[in-house]
Amino acid sequence: MPNRIFVPPPRALDRNLALEVVRVTEASALAAARWVGRGEEKSADLAAAAAMREALNSLPMDGNVVNGEGDECTGRVGTGSGPRLDIVLTAIEGATICAKAGHNALSVVAATDEGSFLQVPGGVYMEKIAVGAGLPDGIIDLDLPAEDNLARVAQARGVPVTALTVCMLDRPRHTDMLGRIYDAGARVVLIEAGDVSGAIATGLPDTGIDLYMGSGGAAQGVLAAAGLKCLGGRMQCRLLLRNEEERGRARKAGFTDLTRKFDLDDMVRGEVMFAATGITDGHILAGIRLHGGDRAVSHSLVMRSATGTVRTMTARHDFSRGAGLHDS
Repeated sequence: MPNRIFVPPPRALDRNLALEVVRVTEASALAAARWVGRGEEKSADLAAAAAMREALNSLPMDGNVVNGEGDECTGRVGTGSGPRLDIVLTAIEGATICAKAGHNALSVVAATDEGSFLQVPGGVYMEKIAVGAGLPDGIIDLDLPAEDNLARVAQARGVPVTALTVCMLDRPRHTDMLGRIYDAGARVVLIEAGDVSGAIATGLPDTGIDLYMGSGGAAQGVLAAAGLKCLGGRMQCRLLLRNEEERGRARKAGFTDLTRKFDLDDMVRGEVMFAATGITDGHILAGIRLHGGDRAVSHSLVMRSATGTVRTMTARHDFSRGAGLHDS
């Protein structure tokens, strides 16, 4: 009897699908790029969301957007055939940045097996702290003051606190934490928006960012967790519920312990793929370069937690040949 060759069954999150997902973020980033610096935040958001929805619906999957922004990017997506996946996304992280031609605007999509993402109620915030790879479990803790977290990371890295750089959103709510970080001797990069890129920057070499601290959108926290899981980083989050209405929404979404801290495996329980394309220049990616009306260059990041593969991709798009944004 001849030997039989074992052919493993296809995996839901295979590399081919991961490379298809980056075409989704390319499409939405290209659509948003036409509005960069035009002061039209809503127009940029709508264009990116419509392009993302169209591109998602071309993928061979049965997807469900569990955490997303904008009416165009909710509910079921994909062709309906293929793996059943849960999706978290943002067509534009930083619509205001896009309108002002600022830094760190991204288009982001992450996908995992059905039921694996932490589903957060819309419109709520999270406390967040993140670091890159190579550090032990428990190295960061939201219940510790900023200076203690800095001291722990510095000791684990074998450097003084003065060698560390923290990224955080420039918000009045961070005034006390910011003062503590300055007093401890660390440097701070303040960003106007884009805390997904700020958190993920901790896991990428050459960004100069060692920690991310502060609070921001809960959906963006799950997106950042997906990226950091691919990079082997550490992250801890906790819902930041500002009033009884938000606490009620959290309970309705299934959160029983409203003070619980979530780590990466709580927020992304299974394997995950992550894709991001820069809209404007930022810490982790260069933005779209438009050349005339029919050519563009995009810069993207594609990652898979199963293999730890991190790909950076530069794509040239030529629309004069009749390709649509998501076909380029």
